Amino acid sequence: MTEAISRRAFLAATAATLLASRVPTSTAAAARVPKLLDHILLGCDDLDRGIAYVEELTGVRAKFGGVHPGAGTQNALISLGPNRYLEIIAPDPKQPVSLDSRGLKSLDDDPALVGWAAHPGDIAVLAARLEQQGLEIEGPIPGSRRRPDGRVLNWTVLRLKAEATQLLPFFIEWGAGSIHPSVDSPQGCQLLRFEAVTPDVAGLSRKAKELGLDLPIARGKKMYLRATIEGPKGQLRVTS
Repeated sequence: MTEAISRRAFLAATAATLLASRVPTSTAAAARVPKLLDHILLGCDDLDRGIAYVEELTGVRAKFGGVHPGAGTQNALISLGPNRYLEIIAPDPKQPVSLDSRGLKSLDDDPALVGWAAHPGDIAVLAARLEQQGLEIEGPIPGSRRRPDGRVLNWTVLRLKAEATQLLPFFIEWGAGSIHPSVDSPQGCQLLRFEAVTPDVAGLSRKAKELGLDLPIARGKKMYLRATIEGPKGQLRVTS
C-alpha cells in the first residue's frame, strides 16, 4: 500500500471515529439501503491493494473468492449482513485482458464503485415482466465461479440494455445449491447507506419504480453511486 493511500485511509478513519462519537447508535436503524440489494462491486486495478484498502478503513479483511473464467477478473468478499456482501473485483493477471478487466486496470487510485446487483426472486418472471413493459434486456444469462474450496457457485443474471446512467443494477438469482457469499464471507461489516446521486431525480426515480426498486436517490450536479460501510475499526465511504 502506498504512503498516499495510508494517509487518506488514516484521515477517513479518524473522521469516521469523530462522527461516530457524535451520532446515536440508533443511526444504523435508519440505514438507506435498497431492500433488494444483493451486493456492491468495488473495483480496483490490483486485488491485494483493494483488500488492504478496505481492511485499513473497516478492520475486516476480505477473503479471496475465486476467478471469473473468460471475464479476466478475480474477487475477494466481505459479508455486509444477511443476503448482502461487498465484492472487491480486480483483473486476474493469469487470464487474458478482457473488456471488463481493461476497465478495472484504469482504477489506479483509490478503489471505486463499479456497479451493484439486486436479487428480484425468480429472474425469468422478472425478464418476462420487463419485456412486457417494453424494456430491452440481456439475458437471463447463466454464470458460475469455482471457490477456493472447490465448490462451484452458480447464478443467473439479467442486464438492462443501453443503461447509460450506470446507476441502475443488474439482477441476479443464485442457484438452488449455491451458498450465498454473505453466509461464509468474513463478518463484521454493515452497509449503512447506498444511494444514487443524479441531476435528474424524477427521471431516475421513474426508472427505479419500473424495475421495482426502492433505490434512495439524492440530487447532485453529477451522476454517481455512493456507499457507506461500517466496520469495527471505522467507516469506508466510496463512490463510483
